[in-house]
Amino acid sequence: MDQPHVIIFPFPLQGHVNSMLKLAELLCLSGIHVTYLVSASIHGRLLTHTNVQPRFNHYPGFSFQTLPDGLYEGSLHNPDGIIQMYESLKAIAKPFLIDLIVSDRLSSDARRPVTCIIADGILSLAIEVGEKTGIPVIFFRTVSACSFWAYFCIPELIDAGELPFNGGLSIRDNMDEGIANVKGMEGFLRRRDLPSFCRVSNLESDDFKIVLTETRRTPRAQALILNTFEDLEGSILSHIRSVCPKLYTIGPLHGQLKTSLARKTTSSSTSSNSLWEEDRSCIRWLDEQPMKSVLYVSFGSIAVVTRDQLLEFWHGLVNSGKRFLWVMRPDSVAGKDGEHHIPAELEEGTKERGYMVGWAPQEEVLAHPSIGGFLTHTGWNSTLESILAGVPMICWPYFADQQVNSRFVGEVWNLGVDMKDTCDRVIVEKMINDLMEVRRDEFKKSADEMSKLAKRAVSEGGSSSCNLDRLIEDIRLMNGGGATHS
Repeated sequence: MDQPHVIIFPFPLQGHVNSMLKLAELLCLSGIHVTYLVSASIHGRLLTHTNVQPRFNHYPGFSFQTLPDGLYEGSLHNPDGIIQMYESLKAIAKPFLIDLIVSDRLSSDARRPVTCIIADGILSLAIEVGEKTGIPVIFFRTVSACSFWAYFCIPELIDAGELPFNGGLSIRDNMDEGIANVKGMEGFLRRRDLPSFCRVSNLESDDFKIVLTETRRTPRAQALILNTFEDLEGSILSHIRSVCPKLYTIGPLHGQLKTSLARKTTSSSTSSNSLWEEDRSCIRWLDEQPMKSVLYVSFGSIAVVTRDQLLEFWHGLVNSGKRFLWVMRPDSVAGKDGEHHIPAELEEGTKERGYMVGWAPQEEVLAHPSIGGFLTHTGWNSTLESILAGVPMICWPYFADQQVNSRFVGEVWNLGVDMKDTCDRVIVEKMINDLMEVRRDEFKKSADEMSKLAKRAVSEGGSSSCNLDRLIEDIRLMNGGGATHS
């Protein structure tokens, strides 16, 4: 009965749900009680496509709580859909959460009332819930430190006249102009490396305003959790600490969980938190390929390509002569007219050297000895999974934080190449050959070194492991809202 009771509340997208569910399991391993708050549709997909139920049955203090009906259920492949989801969460989740806490419905003989909320850092509605109920709130930003800091510095860019972009967005060369007012990134950040929401000529656009408002509210929380590690982003973390001094860097979370499971149970195997059914046949195919010979291609859970872009990637992959494993979600191509007319040379090249699946067990794929490179949208979970596995990357960012991540991968960490804002078969082929042949040793050396640092961070005594212990201890010291539960 003395264990703390934490509500974990992610934004309902794959990357957010995945990393925050890993945090939930890490807290459960320490005996903390967790209520994980998700939409009914996300809960249903987790039950259908993962072993989340039997996995969390090991933790008697864990339970799922679903949000009431009325959340936006449309496409999240564009900013408009995400805005609608955000607005519906504000309207529905905020009163529901207040009532859930005030009514004490989550407590029982075995569980205390709620003592802390860990909310997705783009859901500042949790701050208002905390103020109403007297419950302390910790934010978890599921993006990189570098992209969070770029978001946070947007007001400085506006004050300096660096936003909105003058001269319009149609002048290609204009996008390579340097950005001087994101501290710590002055020497290498360009317009095209800012988060995609900054690519506006009008600062009144809804998506821009939401990102700006939510990020600047971060210091109102009691603390901030980031899924990163000090050796990777230390220089940027020092700037973030100037505005959020209570900062816990506990990543890579998937490595942290694997290490904790190995230490506290008999198994170090973790399961995915995928919202799609994974096609495991690709592992058998990888088993038959030579070491480091396969390029893994996946653009994550949200990115959508046009048919023209699809064909450019496909030609580049086939023309490179390299083996490839390509994840192509059923909903990943916009406007599917003519989708069956695939040029014969692409079909032939794919039969010879390629393998395609609708969704893959990505952590397992990246750790496979046959994988020699990763063509990625540079989502933060994918980037960290690649870093921990020591796999060099070709970055083709789609939106949000991914533009910043790809610049750091290519320019700062030297873990691969940045191919943003271009989709041409000749460039795709060249980038693949650069990664897998021409500069292979250089990238492999950098990737191996960073992988060692990531593993050290989550091992006993490592920076992320110590920070997780500190987070757990601080959660234990939180008593929740005394007045509400008197």
